[in-house]
Amino acid sequence: MKAEATEVLPRQGVRAPGFDRSPQWRDYFSSIEGRETSRNANRRCPMPYLTQLADVARRTGHPVTESAGWKTRGHGPQPEVQGIVCHHTAGPPGGGDYPSLAVVRDGRPGLDGPLSHFGLGRSGRIHVIAAGRCWHNAPSTSPLHDNSSSIGIEAENSGSQPWPEVQLDAYRSLCAELCVEFGLPASRVKAHREVNTAKPDPHSIDMNDFRAAVAVLITGGAGPSWTEEIVKDLPLIRLGDDSYDVKTVRGCLFARGHVPPTAYAGTTAGLEEWLKSTSCDSGLVELVRGFQRAEGIDDDGIVGPGTWPSLLRV
Repeated sequence: MKAEATEVLPRQGVRAPGFDRSPQWRDYFSSIEGRETSRNANRRCPMPYLTQLADVARRTGHPVTESAGWKTRGHGPQPEVQGIVCHHTAGPPGGGDYPSLAVVRDGRPGLDGPLSHFGLGRSGRIHVIAAGRCWHNAPSTSPLHDNSSSIGIEAENSGSQPWPEVQLDAYRSLCAELCVEFGLPASRVKAHREVNTAKPDPHSIDMNDFRAAVAVLITGGAGPSWTEEIVKDLPLIRLGDDSYDVKTVRGCLFARGHVPPTAYAGTTAGLEEWLKSTSCDSGLVELVRGFQRAEGIDDDGIVGPGTWPSLLRV
């Protein structure tokens, strides 16, 4: 059964109790003092029209076409960016590089455009279509990938034809640059079919391999990130454990906005007691599972090498 977690955002500049007293974490937290993640910034304040999208696209090295009026096109501003959704157009197999442009930009009967922020031609050309909210994924099974929370990319493909390698390269590169721009992990890149049970797209792309390639591009192929280096020596945290590291997990979840109000009855004192607990109980395990699902990680409820990097990411 899915655990329900209500997001309670920490006050800016507040650190969970206990961190300063642990030498194991002193260097880590001193290195991030005063910094704010793009993710939390996204949560705290609505975003304007995303007028930087053309610059982001150009960083891929692939050709870019800006659709006239794109900077003010959208169903209002984009409220936040928490995920990226990959689509195929299901357009005709012929007709040139990006024959679906008019539909993606202007919409179709019953659904007004824009339908996606980006279009991606067969040649790898990136079309920048809209800077505001687009109708590209509804209903969504993920709150991080609905129209108000995600960027959509519509890649030209009939739904059955082979993908040109240059198009796939541009697809991966664009997703990576968007992750860098908005402070997202590669796990936030999803196929339309992964966040909408009625959709099959993009066809035939193994999204685990796709995300792995995006992750490499995000780091520039430079090997493990500094968080991955740190977590190599950190313990597994699982149900029944009782240790100082459990407090660290609680503090990190709190910093990410994952705290069940029932754990502390909405009081400051209750919150402090929850944060100070060294016990990994069933409630904490369910909270970890909710965090893992939000990050696209295997939701086994265990904090280990696969979960620590996302938990510590800044």
